Amino acid sequence: MIPDLHGFGPALLAGTWMTIQLALAALALGLVLGLLGALAKTSPFAALRWIGGTYSTIVRGVPELLWVLLIYFGTIGLVRGIGEIFGIENLALSPFTAGTIALGLCFGAYATEVFRGALLAIPKGHREAGLALGLGKPRIFLRLILPQMWRLALPGLGNLFMILMKDTALVSVIGLDEIMRSSQIAVTASKEPFTFFVVAAFIYLGLTVIAMSGMYFLEKRAGRGFARSTA
Repeated sequence: MIPDLHGFGPALLAGTWMTIQLALAALALGLVLGLLGALAKTSPFAALRWIGGTYSTIVRGVPELLWVLLIYFGTIGLVRGIGEIFGIENLALSPFTAGTIALGLCFGAYATEVFRGALLAIPKGHREAGLALGLGKPRIFLRLILPQMWRLALPGLGNLFMILMKDTALVSVIGLDEIMRSSQIAVTASKEPFTFFVVAAFIYLGLTVIAMSGMYFLEKRAGRGFARSTA
């Protein structure tokens, strides 16, 4: 039985597409921040270790919803000031941009620990072998360390991405028309909360299944050479 969506089907589809865009944008930002954070926390320099540890501790210690609100409302004065410098009136972060920054910041803090664990799991002898072959440190990292770290980190990153997709619902509080906000608008107009919230639940479940399938493919692809070498 297909539920009666009272003409809100296109709005829910648009909200789904917005959720996907937000999740992927936050993922891209979070992966960069997580990798930088992990490199900082494993750095031989105390200052970098302190920066990496402070970032992951502070961000993980504050709820994601608060980060969304702080970044969206807390940067109004700063962004307007920057706009005045360049002659742009009423410059402000869009809900999408604020949501991407907030969720990417949170994803990156947790990804820092995932990447750090993967980095520490790689035997030191691999680096020493690269040096023995005359490779420079940047090349050793890109050709030897990064591929192995990516393979080890994928399961943890996959779990974090599942959480990230559900956390996109938090951005509805600042007016982004993603799945939850589109559902809430439909509920207000139709007075049928159960119908639209169940539809939203199935949409999130469908996105999760797709993401799990994608992660399975990536894990299988990343482990191909490793599987052959241990066969």
